[in-house]
Amino acid sequence: MNMKLSIIIVNYNVTQLLRNCLLSIQKYVREVVYEVIVIDNASTDSSWKNLISEFPEVHFIPSEINGGFSKANNQAIQAAKGEYVLLLNPDTELEGFYMKDLLDFSDKQPDFGCLGIRMHDAEGYFLPESKRSVPDMFNSFEKLFTNFKKNNSKSYYRNDIEETAVAEVEVMTGAFLLLKKEVYKKVGGLDEAYFMYGEDIDLCYTLIRSGYKNYYYGQASILHHKGESTVRNDVYLSRFYGAMHIFISKYYKESKPMQYSFLKAGLKLRYQIEKIKLK
Repeated sequence: MNMKLSIIIVNYNVTQLLRNCLLSIQKYVREVVYEVIVIDNASTDSSWKNLISEFPEVHFIPSEINGGFSKANNQAIQAAKGEYVLLLNPDTELEGFYMKDLLDFSDKQPDFGCLGIRMHDAEGYFLPESKRSVPDMFNSFEKLFTNFKKNNSKSYYRNDIEETAVAEVEVMTGAFLLLKKEVYKKVGGLDEAYFMYGEDIDLCYTLIRSGYKNYYYGQASILHHKGESTVRNDVYLSRFYGAMHIFISKYYKESKPMQYSFLKAGLKLRYQIEKIKLK
């Protein structure tokens, strides 16, 4: 049978979370011919190697350097044999026998770009980044300087769409992102200018600009141990706000200079505010 799905996981120093993720895949992915590829991004903790014997069916790839999330995914996908690829964070866990349903849904969509699902944290709270708009001058201001997460407007977080709905949405998260390998390669994959953060927004926007449609599938969910693998420090802030600057420079600097100037100033101000909070 042809390989239907390649699940791609980038690991960095989160062995126990990765183990739980792999166990959830073993438990819930049924009726689908699939493979799992784990690329370790030069972890300083070598305990991930203990998983090789525990999960002999998983293809583990060690990377000698940590070139970032985008680069690692692009490298792993070169080895992928599936018709579809699923970018999956190691700090997530699948929660149901829905993978075949997701693939069947995707097969039926003309001009299918990508698909994301509903995410919640360990306390059960819905994560609003499950469904988002492409950043622009207005919704970025709201995201950076206000707290409108709980309203029902079409804003950066698509609060106008129910958590359990199935709908066309611009941007999903790279924590769980399903797309056809052929399409992924056609649009150039993840932009390796992003070390970490922002690459999922860029890829979703690239798909839209290339004529594809992206979907949020809220009838399926994952547990996302958000922040468990991230230390909020100066390095985090530099990477996060640096990623946002890469995005606005790439798409707005030439075509929408006013938006670019506004967003650049807003990002700089918010970055300074967050740095003060760390002290």
